[in-house]
Amino acid sequence: MGTLATDAIDKQDVIGKFKRHESDTGSPEVQIALLTARIEHLTTHLQEHRKDHHSRRGLLKMVGQRRRLLNYLQNTEIERYRVLLGELGLRR
Repeated sequence: MGTLATDAIDKQDVIGKFKRHESDTGSPEVQIALLTARIEHLTTHLQEHRKDHHSRRGLLKMVGQRRRLLNYLQNTEIERYRVLLGELGLRR
């Protein structure tokens, strides 16, 4: 994991890009974007540290959580879902 300062800056950048209104930190779009950033970071970590099974379990939990949030967004507001998939470069 990186230093706290760079992680906090990256997190604020992600929130700033995907927030729906000024004080938004918990909308599905923000949560999915944050999970995607963490998943990408952990994926690169696991490519180097192949035997880190504890982190792998955390990665699988994050992927499952993101999947549930994506399903929720797809079922409630399909257009927001499609826009988010395009912005994050996720395929489904």
